Amino acid sequence: MPDVDPVVLVPVKAFADAKARLAPVLSPAQREALARWTAERVLAAAGERAVYVACDDEGVAEWATAHGALVLWHPGVGLNAAVTNSVADLRERGVRHAIVAHGDLPQPGALVTVAVADTITLVPDTAGDGTNVIALPTDAPFEFTYGAGSFRRHLAHALQSGLAVAVRRDPLLALDIDVPSDLSHPRVQEVLPSWLPTNRANPTPLPR
Repeated sequence: MPDVDPVVLVPVKAFADAKARLAPVLSPAQREALARWTAERVLAAAGERAVYVACDDEGVAEWATAHGALVLWHPGVGLNAAVTNSVADLRERGVRHAIVAHGDLPQPGALVTVAVADTITLVPDTAGDGTNVIALPTDAPFEFTYGAGSFRRHLAHALQSGLAVAVRRDPLLALDIDVPSDLSHPRVQEVLPSWLPTNRANPTPLPR
């Protein structure tokens, strides 16, 4: 099997707008800090791989540059088009394989192992509903359709692509933080920062 040399693509929305569904348990400042924290962990999980951040917010662009990532600017098009356009950008830059990972993964340590040559790899979330990670050749005929039920749609698109398809059910990459109950998952609790009020081990909250 040929070698694969992927880059990591992380779509990141404005931190101030992130994690609205956590409003019942976290203040705006806490939600913004949490979004930054998880995104930093995803960038770090890329290791020595090149990292690109797809965004439409100047603050996120500055943050990405400060963390050594390259910015792909796609304003006002929504998540699916932003990822599609960013993968096309990477293809034009000569990148042959990309790992698209959401920025809200608290334990993304195995991220770069997902890429397999000539294969579309899907990593569903814990519920098997969303798609936390997609690794694919940048020239693959594939449609990004994030949102509720995206894993089922992404799997159907992958199977129609003519490429090999792999579903990786990784217990850590399946973790994401979307709703309050996600914060109580034991493996999420293992790594939550001490300042977060939902961290039972050291609940030192940010000012509300």
